[in-house]
Amino acid sequence: MTAVHVPGTPIIEDGRLVSTSPATGAEAGRLPVATAEDVDRAVDRARAAGEWWAGLGFGGRRERLLRWRGLLARRIEEIAELVHTEGGKPVADAVVEVVTAVEHIDWAARNARRVLGPRRVRSRLVLAEFSAHLEYQPYGVVGVIGPWNYPVFTPIGSAAYALAAGNAVVLKPSEYTPAVGQWLVDTFAEVVPEQPVFTAVHGLGDVGAALCRSGVDKVAFTGSSATARKVMAACAESLTPVLLEAGGKDAMIVDADADLDAAAEACVWGALTNAGQTCIGIERVYAVEPVFDAFVGKVVERAGRLTVGPDDADIGPITMPSQVDVIRRHIDDALSRGGRAVLGGADAVQPPYVRPTVLVDVPEDSAAVREETFGPTLTINRVRDADEAVVRANALSYGLGGSVFGRRHAVAIARRLRSGMASVNSALTFAGMSTLPFGGVGDSGFGRIHGEDGLREFSRAKAITRRRARSLLPSTTFERTPADVARLVKAIKVIYGR
Repeated sequence: MTAVHVPGTPIIEDGRLVSTSPATGAEAGRLPVATAEDVDRAVDRARAAGEWWAGLGFGGRRERLLRWRGLLARRIEEIAELVHTEGGKPVADAVVEVVTAVEHIDWAARNARRVLGPRRVRSRLVLAEFSAHLEYQPYGVVGVIGPWNYPVFTPIGSAAYALAAGNAVVLKPSEYTPAVGQWLVDTFAEVVPEQPVFTAVHGLGDVGAALCRSGVDKVAFTGSSATARKVMAACAESLTPVLLEAGGKDAMIVDADADLDAAAEACVWGALTNAGQTCIGIERVYAVEPVFDAFVGKVVERAGRLTVGPDDADIGPITMPSQVDVIRRHIDDALSRGGRAVLGGADAVQPPYVRPTVLVDVPEDSAAVREETFGPTLTINRVRDADEAVVRANALSYGLGGSVFGRRHAVAIARRLRSGMASVNSALTFAGMSTLPFGGVGDSGFGRIHGEDGLREFSRAKAITRRRARSLLPSTTFERTPADVARLVKAIKVIYGR
């Protein structure tokens, strides 16, 4: 009996990975599956290419990265259409994703020299006879394991910064969006045809594992917390450093003095964009008692207007078919335990689509509150005040992003969130801010992409001292005398003993 292929589920035929649209089943791409030996060869080629790339210096890399940025900007409709076809994301959302990625390429290219270039560092008095110098050197080859939900923005968030820092990059795109990953690699090769500086290997999870064990100098991973642990374990075998951006269950807090219209608009976007398949998406809301009912009403009104379906709809299909079962389980669990659906509900799950669902009065220990849903659903719970909201928001092991709406105390509340990022009177905006680091804490991972921290993440700090005069207080030599030691002790007491 022949197995039925579910649209959107990747399959392997004749040694090739076949990617299809989750909405229509139309083929989006057919890429060769890499063996472990293929991965090793790709890394070896990248290492040689990386030496050439690093040798271009900051100026040479900047010029080429800006040419790539320009190409992506000119062909934005082309890549947005491919993202739509392969992952089901509405074209408008895909355009926003690509625009954000273009901004990150631009910032990384323009700022790498300033952030990573050689500089002199102030010496200390005890070693005043030495000058101090600091520079950041590339790792060599960085392996990037990308996700399917943002197949342009997220890999570029690592790759562009790694490239700007002087590394070669080997990308393993998600098996659900390999054609998008290959498009990125191919367009880079158009502007950098000389060497395979940015390449891709395709396949299922075993190819990602092979990349971790291939001798790359660092791995940047984005995906679930469960897979992040497997990546870290594989990299630990060779002490390969890792950057992990894992799952999230981000919360929004709505305080009593919030602009409720603005909060509802941001909440609906933050929770439902990309069909809720966003690691930093708003999945939980805690609204204080005085504004709870009004806020819920405004959210339901806005979310209820959204269209669901293919092509020009606001919300597209669930990209990974198996995720539909997770979404259904979370909704059913919430309802069975006393939660109420004020929009959508159990009937909202109609594969490959899920209609917007807003749940209220959901117990805090339910799956819909504690586990990452990754669908167009949202829980909104009532709290006494912002203090209770913070306690509930911080109760989970995840700590990626978050949002706070209010006036007087909003920034102070945001600082108290146990998260790597927070938006005040907006949602998700920190992702597009190329000057700021992006990453989480706890089960959401560690390490940072974007901004100055992101550039340094893909560089080794190299410290250099240089003697510039004779030592007045010789200590690091066997030629020192008892008198030298006595003078050293006296000097330390004068300088630091007060």
